[in-house]
Amino acid sequence: MMASDTPISKQRFTSRWGMLLAVLGMAVGTGNIWRFPRIAATNSGDDGAGAFLIAWLVFLFVWSIPLIIAEYALGRKGRLGVIGTFTKLAGDRYSWMGAFCVFVAAAILFYYTVVAGWCFFYLGRMVFQGPDLSIAAAQGAWDGFQSSYFPVLFHALAVGLGSWAVWKGVRGIERVNKVLVPALLVIVVIALFRTFFLEGAGEGLAFLFTPDWSTLSYPKLWLEALTQNAWDTGAGWGLVLTYGAYMQSRHGVVQNAVITGAGNNTVSLFAGMIIFGTVFAILGTEMSRPEVLEIMQSSGPAATGLTFIWMPQLFATMPGGHVFAILFFLGLSCAALSSLISMIEIVVRSVIDFGVNRSHAIIGVSLAVLVLGIPSAINLGFFENQDFVWGLALIISGAFMAFVVIRQGARSFREKEIDNLSSDWSCGRSWDIMMNYIVPVLACALLGWWLWLSGTVYAPDTWYNPLDTFSLMTCIAQWGAVIGILLVLNRMISKRILSINQ
Repeated sequence: MMASDTPISKQRFTSRWGMLLAVLGMAVGTGNIWRFPRIAATNSGDDGAGAFLIAWLVFLFVWSIPLIIAEYALGRKGRLGVIGTFTKLAGDRYSWMGAFCVFVAAAILFYYTVVAGWCFFYLGRMVFQGPDLSIAAAQGAWDGFQSSYFPVLFHALAVGLGSWAVWKGVRGIERVNKVLVPALLVIVVIALFRTFFLEGAGEGLAFLFTPDWSTLSYPKLWLEALTQNAWDTGAGWGLVLTYGAYMQSRHGVVQNAVITGAGNNTVSLFAGMIIFGTVFAILGTEMSRPEVLEIMQSSGPAATGLTFIWMPQLFATMPGGHVFAILFFLGLSCAALSSLISMIEIVVRSVIDFGVNRSHAIIGVSLAVLVLGIPSAINLGFFENQDFVWGLALIISGAFMAFVVIRQGARSFREKEIDNLSSDWSCGRSWDIMMNYIVPVLACALLGWWLWLSGTVYAPDTWYNPLDTFSLMTCIAQWGAVIGILLVLNRMISKRILSINQ
């Protein structure tokens, strides 16, 4: 059976609404729910986390939305996957850049399926057993889960569900997201409404939005605000570009980009309000503010402590907590699956551009993800390393996306591909400035800043050790190895892409 009866080059989203839901499904993921609250707490000051929110919102408008605009337009113009788009629009010497962007997304996919598996497991656990009644029991449940074969089994389940969703191409992706995204939004709104009525939640909400201005002088806050915004929105991953290839020509990109970025960040804020409000409401009666923050900040890899140990226990102490625990993990599972679909599609579409038919591409990619995700499923240390290395690499991917625009001339590209529809907004010359200067400068400055601080402040004693989980050298070694291999293969990649997609 063919994965799709329509040639890949002719597949389109049936409506703008369907496309927006698919892209929102891509952008709104577990990073909004399990990652954003922990990063906000980690970068808070004594008075609150509001300064981090300011930096995070700044990057929404100077990094994420400009890059999302670029990706929509590049995808609509090229009608290919990321590697094909780089080859066609930037030139065959730069195919390796597109391949690097795809590899970064694939590397994140290898451990993201593990997180999705955790969500599915805990959803089942909440349905059939309910939340644990003590921290010791919740910790024991997590430890028992991690020491079993269940992480691998649920990782495989996540791979299977994601592959099934993309099997029929863009129509299947559109249909699945028409269910997942509205369901997720309804669950988030219900949980937020419930949070407002928790006694003590107001203190958590006030802390989230109160700025401690002194923290804006910390380089780490700005770096984490940028990487979190890239995680939040999917800007620079190539995911929006891949979906942009399925846009109808009459659909503009600026309004869609603003809706994508703003809608996604709104969900993140709602999730932050739910987590901060719930944690302060329940723990604030027993602990001081520093103790509550310590739990939120030191919650383990991928916020395992906060999301999978503390949150179920907190729900257990609430009236109707069993129901809200189910809703919370149902929403988390919907978010995980909707983002997982887009990550699989970016890799599948890139393989298709090499001349492989869709069904074979999906099977091959699924088997690769299944095998290469196992190390993260069985070893949280390896998981942490991959999250660290490839999360930072999103900054490089974003710079490469800007490079494609610069190669064509930002002003010329904008006038021909973006500001050309009367039904859409115009982004104007400010977008040219952002793509020509602000995005590249931010990428170089923040990445260079982090590399220097990592070697001199954060890990001065282990910076040279590539086997250390958070060392400077582990990033340089892994990035360098991938880029080196892709440079060697660049000519072969570009020739194959051009011969198939004339």
